[in-house]
Amino acid sequence: MVPGRLRHHPLSGEPRHALLAVPIVLIGMVTVVDILAPPGVHLGPFLVAAPAVTASFAGPRTTACVGALAVLAQSVVAAVRTSLVDLNHTFQLITLILMSAFAVSFAAWRERHETELTQLRSVATAAQEVVLKPLPHRIGPLRIASVYLAAESEAQIGGDLYAAARTEQGTRIVIGDVRGKGLEAVGDAALLLGAFRGAAHRQADLPALVTFLEGTVSSDLDDPAAPDVAAEDRGESFITAAVMDIPDDEPVLHLINCGHPPPLLLRRGQVSPLETRQSAPPLGLTEFVETDLSAETFSFQHGDIALLYTDGVIEARNQDGTFYPLTERVAGRADTGPDALLAHLRKDLLRHVGGRLGDDAAMVAIERMPRPL
Repeated sequence: MVPGRLRHHPLSGEPRHALLAVPIVLIGMVTVVDILAPPGVHLGPFLVAAPAVTASFAGPRTTACVGALAVLAQSVVAAVRTSLVDLNHTFQLITLILMSAFAVSFAAWRERHETELTQLRSVATAAQEVVLKPLPHRIGPLRIASVYLAAESEAQIGGDLYAAARTEQGTRIVIGDVRGKGLEAVGDAALLLGAFRGAAHRQADLPALVTFLEGTVSSDLDDPAAPDVAAEDRGESFITAAVMDIPDDEPVLHLINCGHPPPLLLRRGQVSPLETRQSAPPLGLTEFVETDLSAETFSFQHGDIALLYTDGVIEARNQDGTFYPLTERVAGRADTGPDALLAHLRKDLLRHVGGRLGDDAAMVAIERMPRPL
């Protein structure tokens, strides 16, 4: 998994102290040039740039010190050129003092905002570790890699989800996408992940597991304590999901697709979608669409890679409005391992969208390894 991590401010520590040279040099240059300039030339107004620049990277105390230094410099210029009570210099001093006070207020607001942002990042990181736990790199005969890309630069997790659970016969994996955004989507993702982790090893077969997940999601929508949802909006609350069961001793995988983009199978340089003949409705919509849940079986041999992903990947657009061609980009990397494959796709996807996604995106790559003799 490639999660977001708590980062320090890019202008913290020594770099910030180095930047202080900029407003100080500016004050010195303006002061010297203003003293030497002809009587009709006044450069004092440029001194206001010093506290303004300082407020963009330093705290209120440092900004106040730079502002005070600028006021002192303006006073020296006034004393040398005319006098402190000269009308022109008096107005310049008053303006400089007011603008410095404004810069100090801005610096205080920015520093407070940075502190709150750091706290939010810490909370988001903790929530991610609880809700979206990293997948193990190896489960039985499977090698696994995963990546989560949040649409919001400061977010760590949204409505996309994935999880893996070990059973006596093999490994079960789910990937899903909650409709919507924000804390409600995170809550729905946490609900489904909790239900999957609790039931994956207890349900005898895959249809029973998916039925249990459907019941969990539907019961949450019907919970009287949940926020009121208008009747016409009930059909818009759902979770698309693909649920896999991969036996240890058989070169196959079983799949139930609940309205989710079909996984891709990578085999000897070829890429093919795992299209199910009958797709189940998204979780939470069984009251609108009745269907018999049944798992479909696909060949999954040693060296094969199954790529699961959310629609944030295939619906990512570049500046020309072109969707990300996932199948085409995977075809050239079908012979690489899961980690190398996702590292390439992550970099390529961000390059395609210019570094900013319009929706959360998650990918899980699973490779079947030969069993030791």
